[in-house]
Amino acid sequence: MDLGSILTFLECKSILVTGATGFIAKILVEKILRTQPKVGKLYLLVRAADTNSANQRLQDEMINKELFRVMKEKWGGGLNTFISEKVVPVAGDISCEDLGVKETGLMEEMWREVDVVVNLAATTNFDERYDIALGLNTMGPKYIVNFAKKCAKLKLLVHVSTAYVWGEKGGLMPETPFRMGEALNGTLGLDVDVEMKLVQERLQQLEDTKATEREIKIALKELGIERARKYGWPNTYVFTKAMGEMLVGSLKGDMPLVILRPTIITSTYKEPFPGWVEGLRTIDSLAVGYGKGRLTCFLGDPDSIIDAIPADMVVNSIIVAMAANASQSCQTTIYQVGSSVKNPVKFTYIQDIGYRYFTSHPLSDKQGKPVIVGKVKVLSTMASFNRYMSIRYMLPLKGLELVNAAFCQQFRSLHSELDRKVKFVMRLVELYRPYLFFEGIFDDINTEKLRLAAKCSYHEADEFCFDPETIDWEDYFMNIHIPGLVKYVLK
Repeated sequence: MDLGSILTFLECKSILVTGATGFIAKILVEKILRTQPKVGKLYLLVRAADTNSANQRLQDEMINKELFRVMKEKWGGGLNTFISEKVVPVAGDISCEDLGVKETGLMEEMWREVDVVVNLAATTNFDERYDIALGLNTMGPKYIVNFAKKCAKLKLLVHVSTAYVWGEKGGLMPETPFRMGEALNGTLGLDVDVEMKLVQERLQQLEDTKATEREIKIALKELGIERARKYGWPNTYVFTKAMGEMLVGSLKGDMPLVILRPTIITSTYKEPFPGWVEGLRTIDSLAVGYGKGRLTCFLGDPDSIIDAIPADMVVNSIIVAMAANASQSCQTTIYQVGSSVKNPVKFTYIQDIGYRYFTSHPLSDKQGKPVIVGKVKVLSTMASFNRYMSIRYMLPLKGLELVNAAFCQQFRSLHSELDRKVKFVMRLVELYRPYLFFEGIFDDINTEKLRLAAKCSYHEADEFCFDPETIDWEDYFMNIHIPGLVKYVLK
């Protein structure tokens, strides 16, 4: 591939970004604006009622964030003027036709001007309500393809998925697409229309029985997990993302398409500065729970690989993939962006790093006292985990119920704390069990070809680096990622 110049490619290009207030989308927007101020327009789709509301969300949830610190230092008082010239807030909803855009003039402008569409809109909750997950992760991509087909200048659609669409499969997982209706376990009958109809029927049943909002939420969460497991996926998130890929692939026609599958996304490695992160992701929930003293044991295979990749490397891979694949008619290319092939990290390594960090930098409890952490006991089977939980937590809880009434008040706070710990640990186990026994490696042949092409083609390669081999994991977790969690998430 002869990529020419990435910055030249971005110059004067108009890009539609969906899910604009999401974690990766913010970093993508910041990177493009910071490195190529001559970009055309960035149309940022935001779930909002109108343009004013969309603009307010972008200000509150993007521009005013610490993430834009470097740009504020560079532009000073002129930043807002620059942003207003380059960024177009678009009120809409990807789970609707025409992306829910109500302003006819703006919609027609996008159809005339947009060169690249980057779909980053999704719900990443593992156990999301099935109706919401289907709307955003499955039907959303369908409406995005339909919208992109109307863009007269379109050069590429980039659909960001997840490497974990492969579910719990072991071995080497290739950069290949899913066929429509293909189930991971071979079960026949997977049909998106059937799934949509099933959700509507269940909703109607719940409404007919006058179910409460809480009952509806629980029922639809359970339905999502049930349908995912029927076809071989461990949770609603990856199941609906896999179906989204199927729809994009089957509906794209001759549109150039990139499907980008990142692994577990962590805080920024270098840009715009190290350690920026929002929210708690898979391994972050474990790290924070441990640092707060709520996690003293966990379930997992000590030899399993935790495939992590910093957020700015994911963004760099998106931008380089845009430059490399634009106008490649009919071509579909899949990139799996992770570290398990080139620079793998074992679960035990993460465990050791957590112990060392929180021993030397303890968090504080509600009384302001340092939380003393010990080494986490890792249990390698569900049976041993259940035994441990029963002995350490369940039996004391039951024992407290037998205490004389005079002592109940004294032990009530202990009972409550134990109960919270049990629920916290059991929820993490339920959500993350498939990934803590994960035996797969994500093949990245296409991604490696893209890296090599970038390195050989131009001097900008370092500015858009996404090579996990360059990461010193000990330095990253000890000095960048965990401090970033403490600063930006725990605050």
